[in-house]
Amino acid sequence: MTTSTPPRPDLQTALESCILVLDGAMGTQLHERGIAFNSSFETANVDKPNWVKEVHQSFLQAGADAILTNTFGANRYRLGRHQLADRLPELLEAGGTLARECAAEQAFVIGSLGPLGVELEPIGRLEGAEARAAFAESARILAPLVDGFSLETFDNIAELEQAIRGVREVCDLPILAFLTVGDDTRTQHGATAASVAMRAAAAGADMVGFNCSSGPRVVLDAIRQASQEIDLPLGAKPNAGMPREVDGRIFYENDPDYFARFARRFLQVGGQVIGGCCGTTPEHIRAITRAARAGQQHMLHTGSHPHQVTVKPKQPSAGIEPVPLKRRSAFGSALASGRTVVSVELVPPRSTDTSKLIHAARELHVVGVDAVNLPDGPRASARLSNMATATILLRETRIEPLLHFCCRDRNLLGMQSDLLGAAALGLHNLLVITGDPPYQGDYPDLTAVFDVDAIGLCNIVANLNRGLDLGGNPLGSPTTFCFGGALNHTAMDIERELERLKWKVESGVNYLITQPVFDAASLLDMKAHFPDGTPPVLAGIWPLRSLRNAEFLHSEVPGVRLPQDVLDRMRKAEDAGRAAEEGLIIATETVQQLHGKVAGFQVAAPFNKVEPALELTELIRASD
Repeated sequence: MTTSTPPRPDLQTALESCILVLDGAMGTQLHERGIAFNSSFETANVDKPNWVKEVHQSFLQAGADAILTNTFGANRYRLGRHQLADRLPELLEAGGTLARECAAEQAFVIGSLGPLGVELEPIGRLEGAEARAAFAESARILAPLVDGFSLETFDNIAELEQAIRGVREVCDLPILAFLTVGDDTRTQHGATAASVAMRAAAAGADMVGFNCSSGPRVVLDAIRQASQEIDLPLGAKPNAGMPREVDGRIFYENDPDYFARFARRFLQVGGQVIGGCCGTTPEHIRAITRAARAGQQHMLHTGSHPHQVTVKPKQPSAGIEPVPLKRRSAFGSALASGRTVVSVELVPPRSTDTSKLIHAARELHVVGVDAVNLPDGPRASARLSNMATATILLRETRIEPLLHFCCRDRNLLGMQSDLLGAAALGLHNLLVITGDPPYQGDYPDLTAVFDVDAIGLCNIVANLNRGLDLGGNPLGSPTTFCFGGALNHTAMDIERELERLKWKVESGVNYLITQPVFDAASLLDMKAHFPDGTPPVLAGIWPLRSLRNAEFLHSEVPGVRLPQDVLDRMRKAEDAGRAAEEGLIIATETVQQLHGKVAGFQVAAPFNKVEPALELTELIRASD
């Protein structure tokens, strides 16, 4: 008499009735075989298929019920970083085929898809529809080769929602949705584990879980929080602790025994799908398998059943109405009043001595300047923190500071922390800019962050003004920032600049400041094409000090262009020994041409010499 193995259930049935063990870290295992972390692991599907199959087989031998395809980064955006976007179908098909060959009929094959590697609106510039289309493109190729999908390592719930929708557009296979959180069990965008789990469930995931992070403890804490809010199957794929580098090799802190203890605790809180992320080896999966088999027997003996599919959806908060502009700051009140506004740019010192800056600010206040504009590491140079400088000016003078806030030096968490800090210090005026890259400054080899550009940062500030953090969670009270953006009226691609202007207007900026204007007609021509709702515009005015100063601005400062007649005038004046006087005359002419046609002016004080700024301010006030 012969016996036959009962047919394997489909993945959806398994999710509803079994404890499911997933595999471990494909990327770590391929790295051990010689593939660099900064390369595309997906190319191994074609270039090193035997390596990929070895990894799959090692996890199957360790007891995994399902293996994930080596396609985590297989989307047009991530592959595009490696100039591989045109190989997307090839790499996806190869990844699915290799996993199917290894699993045969003994294990499930789950298509792995990770984040796109670019930020979505409103923080980034990628539209939701574009993200959804990218996920659908990858899922469409993988769907015939897999039993379901694992959407993993998402720290932006909005992107995960688009990923779920993209997969749903092309198939109805089960979706395992994994988010990643920090040690505080919040995503990088500040959302709680419970809130993102609810949104993933509401978007249509068949299982919700957490992966990667700093290790099992954090993932388990997130699972506990999510279990209070949703009744879907719960999944966990933690890292093997935090990585450490020893003698050029990467090691992870958590051994297989620790993982087995984690697995037991995970199953005790109702977890059902378990595997490993970065650093997890076949030994980790073998330890998990033993715990899972014991847990499965317990379910059979006690009659306990995995979670039924019910969801408590929660819509993200829309926030509260921002404080009216006239109540946010004196500068905001001046903008709201419609009178001509003047700010003057002073550069923070390279030392801790602010005495000259304080004296200059007091002089500017006397002639009616509304705010002192403080750059944030201008030309990527190291100077006294402009937030510290602004706090000192706020304390020592009667003029309001206007704080440049750039994207170069902070990640998203740092941005939110510093913005909240600025609000707590009473700094309510911001100019939001992308920032000069480090290669333009004193330390060209430094690394920049640029998690988002100025448009994304404008949306972050707008959310804070509605009382919402990065994750859309209520802060308790809103900030009251009067914030503006930059406008380049001499951009090489004026249509692109107008498009960016439209995005800034939609974010809710309260004003715009142009690059230095040396040709009033160019700004007025652009003004005719401004989108509806464009806020007050302050024209940048730069009193040239010398021919060298003019040539430097024209050739070295991005976005600044001087007409040839201005350069010729400065050259003649330089020869006559009166370049600074001519520079002030040119600035005066520009102010006269624009007065009444723009909302105000931002006047530069090159080298913190305020005399020209004082003269121009007196001219502006006399013309009001």
